[in-house]
Amino acid sequence: MEVGTNFVAKLEPFLLMSKAAKGAAAAKLVQDATSAPGVFVFAELLEMPNVQELATSEQHSQYFSLLQLFAYKTYPDYLQHRDALPALNQAQVTKLKHLTLASLAMQSRILPYSQLLEALQMPTIRELEDLIIDAIYLDVIRGKLDQKEHQFDVEYTMGRDLEPGKIETLLHSLQNWASATSAVLAALDERLASITSEAARSKAKQDAYDQLQQANLKDVLDRQKEHKAGIRAANFPGKTGLTAAGIAERDRELRERAQREREKAEQEGKEDDKDSMDVDEPTDNSTVRNQKPPSGQDFRPQRKRNRQ
Repeated sequence: MEVGTNFVAKLEPFLLMSKAAKGAAAAKLVQDATSAPGVFVFAELLEMPNVQELATSEQHSQYFSLLQLFAYKTYPDYLQHRDALPALNQAQVTKLKHLTLASLAMQSRILPYSQLLEALQMPTIRELEDLIIDAIYLDVIRGKLDQKEHQFDVEYTMGRDLEPGKIETLLHSLQNWASATSAVLAALDERLASITSEAARSKAKQDAYDQLQQANLKDVLDRQKEHKAGIRAANFPGKTGLTAAGIAERDRELRERAQREREKAEQEGKEDDKDSMDVDEPTDNSTVRNQKPPSGQDFRPQRKRNRQ
């Protein structure tokens, strides 16, 4: 619920009674309305014909001024014109101070205690804070008591009756607010566009950096491959390194080398077997080797016979 939305409903009974109240009864009605709990708006009551008649009555004109005070003015205004107004009871004094809080809250979001103590004629900070708390419970204002900074931080405040002749001032204030809001929005749009442009430039710069890094990395990897290919080419002269043709050539040479080594080994094995099969060893090598041929006889070495 918005602050103060039920204030008009609480004024309804007095609007109904004002249709039949004249003179002293109308003056008494003003006293009751300004003292009644929860009634904080009075513009509609001021517009009632019987209440308007109080302004031209010498006996009751001060009650019309009293109603104007509660509709538009503040507690300092009452102190300034106290002699021209009826005496206020305690309920009226408290209500007028609550309305003064609302007026001050419409002028500033931060209300120092020193300003409030002077405007409301409060003797102590404790009584001032109690008054503010009561106004918060009555939905006159909303905010936070900052005891450390000795100030009241305003969040919301009720709207008071608009005094005749102040519409132009209100319109001017609204125009200023609209202009300020437009300027803020334009500044935000400009800042947003600047941030978007900066983000795009940063992204482009990052993309360029990434591409350069990838190119450098590829170059390093290519150089490493070339280096390894050079080492392998040195180990296999005339070959093509890591290319498919080089690998095929290297594998072919290795196969041929292995084949030659196998053939050589097989040939040597065959020759060894042949020698072992062709030689007839004597039963006693030492006798033959040491025996001298008989004198007068020719000694001819026995030929080797191949076994068929």
